[in-house]
Amino acid sequence: MNNTDTYIYALVALLPLSACMTVFEVNPYHALVIRGILGAVAAMVYAVFGAADVALTEALVGTMLAITLYAVAVRSSMVMRLGVVKDVEMESEEDLNFKRLMEELRRTFSKRFMRLEIVPYQEKNDLQQALMEREIHATCVRFVRSEPDDQEEENKPFHTATRVKRIYEIMETELSSSETSLTYVNIPDSGEKH
Repeated sequence: MNNTDTYIYALVALLPLSACMTVFEVNPYHALVIRGILGAVAAMVYAVFGAADVALTEALVGTMLAITLYAVAVRSSMVMRLGVVKDVEMESEEDLNFKRLMEELRRTFSKRFMRLEIVPYQEKNDLQQALMEREIHATCVRFVRSEPDDQEEENKPFHTATRVKRIYEIMETELSSSETSLTYVNIPDSGEKH
């Protein structure tokens, strides 16, 4: 075994190592970087063994193009769209409660590498329609008390409803805020793909 063989063995050993690291990485953005390293190592191995055309294809398509497309897909799918009613006259205490709730939601979802996107609507009906049409994942509105005896919801100024079961479970277990009550809304599938 000479020195030339040593670096080939090292390069080839990097392939399963980087593949395993990609599979077991929790953060999707880190997984994209490791996938890029995997593609670059594969391109080098192909080049070393004399397959320059395969190496070039791997570098351009398998690494650069694939990583770009994956990055766009991950970026667009890792968002939780929360619909709110645009209020012009928010009292200062409710405004502070809303800001605290939004910060807590951002913290909760950032643990899962998701970002919170707030989508304002003019009226509550528009907000409900957007939830039913799957334009947003959840709604957050001021809680309107129908009965004065409702003790459990009395101190919660907001009500949050979501159509995604997993988001509901995350919020139910991790949201320690006393700012909102939670509801899961089961929207029947109309057969359309969204």
